[in-house]
Amino acid sequence: MHVLFEEAGRFMAGRVLSEAEASAQVELDSGKRVKVKSSHLLLRFETSASAAWMAAARSLADTIELDLAWEFSPEDEFGFADLARDYFSAQATPQQQAGMLLALFEAPHYFRRAGKGRFRKASAEVIAQALAAIEKKRRVAEQIAQWATELGQGSCPAPIAEQLYKILFKPDKNAPEYKAVVDASRATQTAPLALLQKAGAIASPYLFHWKRFLMENFPKGTGFPALAAPAIAEPLPVASVQAFSIDDSQTTEIDDALSVQGLGSGTVTLGIHIAAPALAVLPGSAVDLVGRARLSTVYMPGYKVTMLPDEVVQTYTLQAGRNCPAVSLYVTLDEASLAIQSSETRLESVPIAHNLRHDQLDAVVTEPWLTDPSFVHGADDPTPMPTLRRELAFLFRLAKDLKAKRELVRGKPETFNRPDYNFRLQGNDGQEPQGTELVSIGLRQRGAPLDLIVAEAMILANSTWGQWMAELGVPGIYRSQASLAPGVKVRMGTKALPHAGIGVKSYAWSTSPLRRYTDLVNQWQIIACARHGKTAALVAPFKPKDADLFSIISSFDAAYSAYNGYQSAMERFWTLRYLQQLGCTELTASVVKDNLVRAEDIPLVLQVVGTQGLPRNARVRVKLGAMDLITLDVQGTVIERLDTPVAANPQGGDDFVAEGPGDDEDNDDAMAGPITIAVDLNDAPEAAGDDLPGKSASAESAPAEDSAPAPWTGGTP
Repeated sequence: MHVLFEEAGRFMAGRVLSEAEASAQVELDSGKRVKVKSSHLLLRFETSASAAWMAAARSLADTIELDLAWEFSPEDEFGFADLARDYFSAQATPQQQAGMLLALFEAPHYFRRAGKGRFRKASAEVIAQALAAIEKKRRVAEQIAQWATELGQGSCPAPIAEQLYKILFKPDKNAPEYKAVVDASRATQTAPLALLQKAGAIASPYLFHWKRFLMENFPKGTGFPALAAPAIAEPLPVASVQAFSIDDSQTTEIDDALSVQGLGSGTVTLGIHIAAPALAVLPGSAVDLVGRARLSTVYMPGYKVTMLPDEVVQTYTLQAGRNCPAVSLYVTLDEASLAIQSSETRLESVPIAHNLRHDQLDAVVTEPWLTDPSFVHGADDPTPMPTLRRELAFLFRLAKDLKAKRELVRGKPETFNRPDYNFRLQGNDGQEPQGTELVSIGLRQRGAPLDLIVAEAMILANSTWGQWMAELGVPGIYRSQASLAPGVKVRMGTKALPHAGIGVKSYAWSTSPLRRYTDLVNQWQIIACARHGKTAALVAPFKPKDADLFSIISSFDAAYSAYNGYQSAMERFWTLRYLQQLGCTELTASVVKDNLVRAEDIPLVLQVVGTQGLPRNARVRVKLGAMDLITLDVQGTVIERLDTPVAANPQGGDDFVAEGPGDDEDNDDAMAGPITIAVDLNDAPEAAGDDLPGKSASAESAPAEDSAPAPWTGGTP
């Protein structure tokens, strides 16, 4: 005796070995023995091979006309054997009954299950809807197959091209466009990104990176709602200074300015004046919500996405020729020894006399010009700038002194072995680039006098204000680093902890409130300190252990990392475009480590072959291979060593002395890598009918930073 039974939604057949009142011991064709409850036994039959018998029943089920079976079925609940006798004949065989069971079970749109072997017919309306859905799924499956065929043949269907970035990075895995890409990739054994490239879906490598970045970080676009800059309610006293800012020519968010008073008197007052949007923009206001959503301005060569609307920025930026609201830190120093005697914070309106542009003045404001009053530029040199010479000379002397004192705390000098690079795009005039513009890359040595002046002033302000907030018990957003040991990273938190990398007791970003949200938050706290002194902790917008403050830190960390990564990616993109533009096939580089070199005149690190046996920093000539502007990858081959090898060191080691941990060379692995996409070829295929920065190198200066921009670590951020 054989039986047909149901187990876990599957129908199986086997020979009965023994049977009790509540269960039976059944042997399958495979030889496996199973215990089956009596309630699960649906049909008994005689055969010599249950597998062949079931196959015949399956074939019989395929011949059953469901519409006719539905007509024959009663309105009430019924059993499969009853319907088999109505459909076939009153003497329906066990095999015909099994065929009917399989047909009913696989047609849930016609018959709903009502128990083991029991069914109830669906209404005509439900059947009509189900059949329409099945037909729709059939058409979708045909469309998927057609699109997959076109992709495999090197043509990209328009619907897939329109959803390219969504498919690659934030796909709906039930969408037919996504399924077509997966099916085509499987059929052609080609990676999805390479498949789409061959099919012409990616018309512009630049727009590929840009739209990917927008999808991940600005899914609703980069536009702003209509916002008016709120006015400052309280009248501000006018400062008795003539301040000046130092920025790149393309900077519009001018956050900081300096002033010097008392030169020649023995006591000098340094004024560090920071734009004060926090005097008008309140936490929770419309402008604040926009800033908190973006968290920072995004910089890239030739373009930027600002944290705040331009109308708001222009209201509070430190524009020359007008009095601007500012939070000012006045530091009193001994003119001879440069010892700091006191500091004071004021909320005031500051007259801005000059907006100096370092890219126009670097050739004028040189170290000899600042340190030697008798030095004059030659006839062929840039036009001298007598205005502010005494002030700049004092600030340069102070900056060098502050840097030296920090280095004592730091334990070793800061090194600036590699230059900064300025990218300029010709023809886009500040508009969104298209990737076809001509690019020029300018060289600018790190630590130039104007850079040093601004950097040390900002470090002084950030560390002074950070320590002041801590003394008053007012929480802020700090950056700290426990030591310069390898692997010890800079972290953000709410406690005033030492920053070993800078060499200060505490460091709170506070000097770029127009383009960095953490600085705006800290400015609210500093304003509370300036207004209320020792009671500031009671009225400051953010209280100790404020969960909102920790949320801001977490969000900012993620966004700032993504923005820096994209900036680095776009700088690499434009560097490769620069090489293509010049038709460059070879370049001079220095060895970083095995199979890795750094170009000398452009910001490019690349993998090469042929460095075996070469020491670190050895100069070589590299022949470039093919460039991929999608993965931002280029490889090369060392064809010549350009320097003279030094005799072997008897103690062992390289020809050159490498710098220690914590110096510029830490970011040696800044190079391209594979792009991570969200298309998963391991998804089970569905059957038809299934449910369907320091100084930015990008033309404009990013806010003064305690560390370099994030290194290039992958094809795109």
